[in-house]
Amino acid sequence: MSLLNLEAHLNPQQLEAVTTILGPVLVIAGAGSGKTRTIVYRLAYLMDQGIDPSSILLLTFTKKAASSMLQRTSELVGMESNRVRGGTFHGFAHRMLRIYGHLVGLPLNFVILDRTDVQNIFGMLVKEMDLAGKGKRFPSKATLAAMASKLANTGMSVRELIRNEFSHMESETLSIEAVMRGYTQYKQANGLVDYDDLLLYWLQVLREHSTVREAVGRECQFIMVDEYQDTNGLQAEMVRLVATGHDNVMAVGDDAQSIYAFRGANYRNILDFPNHFPGTKIIVLEKNYRSTQPNLDCANAIIASGEQYFTKRLCAHRPGGVRPLLYGAVDEGDQAIFVANRIEECLQNGIPAHEIAVLFRAAFHSFHLEAELKARSIPFVKRGGQALVEASHIKDLLSLLRMLINPLDRLATTRVLCLVKGLGPKAADRILAEMLRSEDPWQYMAVGAFKGAWADAVRDLGRLLQDIRSKEDMGLFTAIKLLLEWYRPYLEMHYYDDYPKRLQELQQLLAMSNRYADAMDMLTDLTLEAPDMTQDDAGRVCLSTIHSAKGLEWQAVFLLSLCEGRFPSHFAESDQELDEERRLFYVAVTRAKDLLCLSCPAFIYVPGGGNIPVNPSRFLKEIPGELFSVLRYEGLTSGVKERISTGPKFAESRPAATAVLREGVANAYGVGMKVRHSIFGAGLVKRCLGPNKIVVAFDTAGEKTLNTTVAKLTIIDY
Repeated sequence: MSLLNLEAHLNPQQLEAVTTILGPVLVIAGAGSGKTRTIVYRLAYLMDQGIDPSSILLLTFTKKAASSMLQRTSELVGMESNRVRGGTFHGFAHRMLRIYGHLVGLPLNFVILDRTDVQNIFGMLVKEMDLAGKGKRFPSKATLAAMASKLANTGMSVRELIRNEFSHMESETLSIEAVMRGYTQYKQANGLVDYDDLLLYWLQVLREHSTVREAVGRECQFIMVDEYQDTNGLQAEMVRLVATGHDNVMAVGDDAQSIYAFRGANYRNILDFPNHFPGTKIIVLEKNYRSTQPNLDCANAIIASGEQYFTKRLCAHRPGGVRPLLYGAVDEGDQAIFVANRIEECLQNGIPAHEIAVLFRAAFHSFHLEAELKARSIPFVKRGGQALVEASHIKDLLSLLRMLINPLDRLATTRVLCLVKGLGPKAADRILAEMLRSEDPWQYMAVGAFKGAWADAVRDLGRLLQDIRSKEDMGLFTAIKLLLEWYRPYLEMHYYDDYPKRLQELQQLLAMSNRYADAMDMLTDLTLEAPDMTQDDAGRVCLSTIHSAKGLEWQAVFLLSLCEGRFPSHFAESDQELDEERRLFYVAVTRAKDLLCLSCPAFIYVPGGGNIPVNPSRFLKEIPGELFSVLRYEGLTSGVKERISTGPKFAESRPAATAVLREGVANAYGVGMKVRHSIFGAGLVKRCLGPNKIVVAFDTAGEKTLNTTVAKLTIIDY
């Protein structure tokens, strides 16, 4: 094998995996251990040994992965590698069904539905069954399509799926079952198959026809499967049946990186591989080419606390490194400030922005940080979930806040009016035109003689906004809370598919309001100079959910909110779910090449409970303390709990744009003084009407007469 010079390019464990070609082999490839290199060299080795490339089957999860591996193989052994049967599970199943599909009743010219086709069929069925329309709540066609895919890949019933993942749709169970039956019947009647049917029909062929199993086994003499820990039950069974007659299967994966149960993946497949293929040779790749040993020590400790894993200990190929940093934050606002400070240090020390990542368990966990980075003009891109200011429900609530400050804000007021049931853009324009002509737009909206069916709803909204504005002692948090209460029925009706998730994000926006001195500060941070998400990642820090970060790496990685209720998620209840959360933590930690920084807030915002104390993540407790460098918030004094429970104010902790704030005194206001109100923002004192009354001309809200004994005012010193 001198042409490949394997010993020069592979470590001993990789070499063993490459040169073991007969019988079942399970390669446990730890994070950063050269998994792809091992697969590529094994493909090359098989061909170099004279094995017909067309008898090799390479199964991957993306067409791009297979193409990349075969391209790299061709660089070693030439264009013969193009004859390898490489591709996705679904692609292989499709090719086989074109030959054998007639055995299970498929027409020779069966048509494959794309995602849009599937959704359109569901849309048609829902319309025919009169399940959606005016005043009705029913899952969208996109959600029904996703549900159908989940049912196919997990084998769950509709009732099980709704109970486990869509509990807010339980009242629609019978109707959803009827739609799913209609979908299956429609496909069968019209010779159609969807993406998931390809696996189901191909498995049916293999199960029911032994001659086909034997023929395919003879054709595919050497099978290689990438990312085996991510296979579902259908895919694992396919591998077993296609290997009929030889069991020459090499599965490559990492049981500790199985994190896609929500897509139907079953990590038991990789654990049970030796049982499914008796005589399996297990080879463990432990040399890590990505990270330094201090980071890997942390990763090893994480996975050592789990159960039912193949034993491995990652060892760094690179020397040196520093211990991961663990920061004990006050809350998620303080956490955002700390991480933003550290990101600025990284940038100043020459680490490119695209080599910095912030990872989190759920998309809304980054909302505080997004606002902080925007305030500092640090560009970022977000992966996995929408950026804060891009989501339509966030825009709706911010428009309500903008309208509260300035009813003549055309964009905001039009958007808000169109949230009212039955009120369209034309009617909204007419109302806005009358508001522009009115001396008191709020009064007009609250008592206007509207004629539409929506008239009472508009007046109710007008009275709410007028009431909020009239309460001089109302803080920003309370104002947004009232606006959210008004918006919630709309949210539940128009975002029926996922309104619990959207509501959780809106409640995080509510919690963020405690960081701001007034509404204008908050709106400025969140809505001005939003990052251009259409550009590439160059020059941008990456904010990503951990699921979206799998397979990637960065020089510096920050991991947010390692506390109970955030990570592990409060949705993780069973031992199996908690173990997947642990694997997710392991994946996050192993993304870092050099700097790894973990953050644990002492308080988090919980809807209905405010800022509550939380315990550090149980996963942190499983890691020996000497593996971290611990940094705690300097202000954690005996009185911090009381201060946090009433709502932390972080505006003074952030880089101030123009002002330093101090508490106003009832009789301390004079004409010409600059003041700030929690809702109306900055303004100038125009007149003093007495010891407790002043007239303030606000920059955006106009003139207001305030009682200084109740109004939440601060004096601004320049």
